[in-house]
Amino acid sequence: MGGATWETIWMTVVSMIVVAILGVLLGLLLFETTASDNVGVKVLNAVVSFLVNVFRSIPFIILIMLLLPITKNLVGTIIGPTAALPSLIVSAAPFYARMVELAFHEIDRGVIEAAEAMGANKWQIVYKVLLPESMPALVSGVTVTTISLIGYTAMAGAIGAGGLGNLAYIDGFQANNNTIVLVATVIIVVIVFAFQFIGDFLVRRIDKRTL
Repeated sequence: MGGATWETIWMTVVSMIVVAILGVLLGLLLFETTASDNVGVKVLNAVVSFLVNVFRSIPFIILIMLLLPITKNLVGTIIGPTAALPSLIVSAAPFYARMVELAFHEIDRGVIEAAEAMGANKWQIVYKVLLPESMPALVSGVTVTTISLIGYTAMAGAIGAGGLGNLAYIDGFQANNNTIVLVATVIIVVIVFAFQFIGDFLVRRIDKRTL
């Protein structure tokens, strides 16, 4: 049980770190290309938006099966916690990217225009305006995405990815041991509550409106 719990936490944390990075990059790309008059930029926005919507729409259990050949080539196996990472990342990154894009769009346009008037370039606006101003929403989005990832790890475990999902299915359900299923469920709930508490705490600390 302890090993399975660690595998679940490891899969969640590692995949969420990658998802946070990819999600911010994709969300920033979608935000910056939304209102452009350049035809090439519009095409880029349409392609990225289409891919984000496609991968966000595929049920996770089906996505795992679709990515099995890629997973095999990347990590050399389709079994175990490491093998679950590509599917976890591909499923969650588009979801978080949309949350990042929305967070950027909710920033007061006047703040961005003021920075531009002071001579800030694109990267300065990103680092000194977009990210700081949207940080509470970004952290809140990370929390929501992390909780979704915990659920995904349980589903991945049912097909051999390890973690509490695998333990509950193999040693619990298939062995007709309801105690293991119940304990695994309780531990997953505790993990979710822990991540939710950490996320809410960080949002309160960085949200200027609550100070």
